[in-house]
This record gives sequence, structure tokens and C-alpha cells, in this order.
Amino acid sequence: MSAEPRPEKPAKPARPAGRFRRMIERLSTSQEELHSAELQEDAEAAGCTRICDCHDRQIVKVTGTLRTVTLRPRAGVPALEAELFDGSAPLDVVWLGRRSIVGIEPGRRMIASGRISMSHGRRVLFNPKYELRPLGQEH
Repeated sequence: MSAEPRPEKPAKPARPAGRFRRMIERLSTSQEELHSAELQEDAEAAGCTRICDCHDRQIVKVTGTLRTVTLRPRAGVPALEAELFDGSAPLDVVWLGRRSIVGIEPGRRMIASGRISMSHGRRVLFNPKYELRPLGQEH
């Protein structure tokens, strides 16, 4: 037994580099994961907060795609509810006193801002200021 240390092996790269790596990742990723990643990139490019990073009582600006839109009365008052998803987490967007809003429909992208509140463990944005994204930007 000698006291000499063995020469270290050169470290192998964990993943292939560059374009090939991106192509392999894209082929091995589900459609839902790709869509989520695209939505998160869009939120970052628009300068918005990721929904998963939003906390109770925080004033935020978020963006994403409306997954569902429903009419659900709250305390006898009509309320239009939509679920906004940005790839990181869902956010319930609620317009009190509204039965419908032109352009608010599933699949539409939008930017919403206001104060987040927590209701039954879910993030909710009541009567937000919002901007519908142009239809040409839909994917």
C-alpha cells in the first residue's frame, strides 16, 4: 500500500452541451411541461411576478393563460371567476358583480395586477386591473 494519492479522473460533463442538449430535453419532455416552461419564460419577459412567488396581501403583476372561466355567485352577487396559470402555479381571478367580460375566455393570455389574497389555501385576485394579450400572440 502506497501513500501516494491516485490521480483524479477528469470530470465528465453531466449533460451534452448546446443545441444537442436542448433538442434531447425537448424530445424527452411532455407537452404540458413544455407549455409551462414557455409560460414562465413569457412571464419573465413581461417583467411579471411568477404566481408561485406571490404571497398574501402582496401587490403583484402576473401574466398567464386563462384555463377556466365560470360564473359563480358569491353571497348572492354574480361573480365571474377565471383560473390564470403561468406555468408555476394557478391563480383565481374574480370579478365581482360581473356575469361576463368580452375577451375573458379559456385559452386567452392576459396580464393582471392587484393585491393577492389567500382563500382556502388558493391565491385569489379580486377585481384586478387587466390587459388582454393580442390574439396573434396565442400559441
